[in-house]
Amino acid sequence: MAPVWTRVDTRDSTVKLRPPLKWAGGKRWLVPLLAPIWKEHSGRRLVEPFCGGLAVTLGLFPRRALLNDINPHLINFLRWVGSGLKIEIEMRNDKALYYQHRNRFNELIASGEENSKEAASLFYYLNRTGYNGLCRFNKTGRFNVPFGRYKRINYVTDFTAYQSALAEWDFTCGDFEDVLTLPDDFIYADPPYDVEFTQYSKDGFTWDDQVRLACWLARHPGPVVASNQATPRIVALYRNLGFHLEFLDAPRLISCTGDRTAAREVLAIRGV
Repeated sequence: MAPVWTRVDTRDSTVKLRPPLKWAGGKRWLVPLLAPIWKEHSGRRLVEPFCGGLAVTLGLFPRRALLNDINPHLINFLRWVGSGLKIEIEMRNDKALYYQHRNRFNELIASGEENSKEAASLFYYLNRTGYNGLCRFNKTGRFNVPFGRYKRINYVTDFTAYQSALAEWDFTCGDFEDVLTLPDDFIYADPPYDVEFTQYSKDGFTWDDQVRLACWLARHPGPVVASNQATPRIVALYRNLGFHLEFLDAPRLISCTGDRTAAREVLAIRGV
């Protein structure tokens, strides 16, 4: 079961919200380490250029946030959640229904209706029901994650509890360099990790993108924290740009080759 993050914000209300999606590479385990850093800057706007499933944002619970991701279907869902989404489609842990809904989702994409409430609802259902919560598309842009292997799934149909919490959170979709930051913003960046043996998106996140991101972050005059896998070239890149580095063992295992060693990660910190 996903954790419940509880924060008291400046609006004098206690909010208990779960990250609404399963999301590969989510950083809910990192929130206790980020919270003391964020506490000193909590009056600022939080900017996440790779917001993913909102585990960090909901954990830190800023009053103001600018949240971006390259995945348009994720951003469409989050925007609808911020509007108080109520899901009306049928949701069951059923293989035939899953593929019926997957086909309908792909039809909406093909017909230009990917920003609709129905598309947001289907995206949530596919995320909760599909294999390992993956979000994967083929070369033609069709969602192709197979049916999952869950004994039981708890579905949420009413997201109105998120509406007031997300009232001052803005969502954008695009490349991180297109995010319109302000000098006073606090940026937390969690890009696709530097893993040389695979790609995690249709177009991939290349080494050139890693360098481009690090240089973009280094130019920001406000506080910055970035997380990444502690590969030698990532460590050298951020160190050479003047970031303070903190190393930690992530609660995930390197398993692509059968190795069960804890993954070594790095926090690159600047201006805090």
